[in-house]
Amino acid sequence: MSGVDMRANFARAVEILRGLYPDAECSLRYEGDPWRLLVMARLSAQCTDARVNVVAEPLFLRFPNAAAMACGDIEEIESIVRPCGLYRIKARDLRAMSEMIVGAYGGEVPRTMEELLALPGVGRKIANLILGDVYGIPGVVTDTHCIRICGRLGAYDEDMKDPARAERAVAALVEPCEQTDFCHRLVMFGRDVCTARSPRCGDCALFSVCRHAKSR
Repeated sequence: MSGVDMRANFARAVEILRGLYPDAECSLRYEGDPWRLLVMARLSAQCTDARVNVVAEPLFLRFPNAAAMACGDIEEIESIVRPCGLYRIKARDLRAMSEMIVGAYGGEVPRTMEELLALPGVGRKIANLILGDVYGIPGVVTDTHCIRICGRLGAYDEDMKDPARAERAVAALVEPCEQTDFCHRLVMFGRDVCTARSPRCGDCALFSVCRHAKSR
C-alpha cells in the first residue's frame, strides 16, 4: 500500500473512532492536575489504568502535591504503590521526579519534551501524554494498545514492538491535531474490540481499513 493510501486509511480510522468514542478522555483519573497525571502515568507501567486509579486515591491523600511527595518516606511510598508492581523503582522515581519538579520548576510540571525527559522515570510515552493532555501539544502516546492496533492497521509490521519507531510511523500518518484524541480512542477500542489475544474482527468498525482483519 502506498504512503498516500495508508494516510487515507488512517484518516478514515480517525473518523470512525471519533464516531465510536466522541468523548476522548484519558483513562487515568487525575482531576486535571498535571503532577498527578505524571505520577499516575509512571505507575501505569506494566499495570492497568484501573488499578492505578484505585492506588492513586490513598497515594494522593497522603501526598497531595509534588512538595509532599518530595519529602515523603520512601518505604511509605513503596507500601502504597506496591499493588502497581515494580514498586521500589516506581517509588524511587516518584519521589525523585517530585524533588526535581519542586527544585527546578517551582512545583510546576515542565512543558517541553526535553525537560520532561530529564525527569526520573519519564520516557517519550509519558512525555507525550503530558504534552497532549495538559498543554495541548500534539504527540503520539505509544502504549501497548497504540502499538498493537496501529500495527494491525498497517503502519508497520505487526511484530514490531519498538515504541520510538511506532511513534514516528503513526505521527507521519495522523494529523497533529488528531493525535492526542486518537491515542485515547485507541485505548478504549483496544479494550472493547481489538484486544491483544482475541480481537473481535467480526464486530470491528475498522475492518474496512485493517490489514490484519483482511488477512485472516
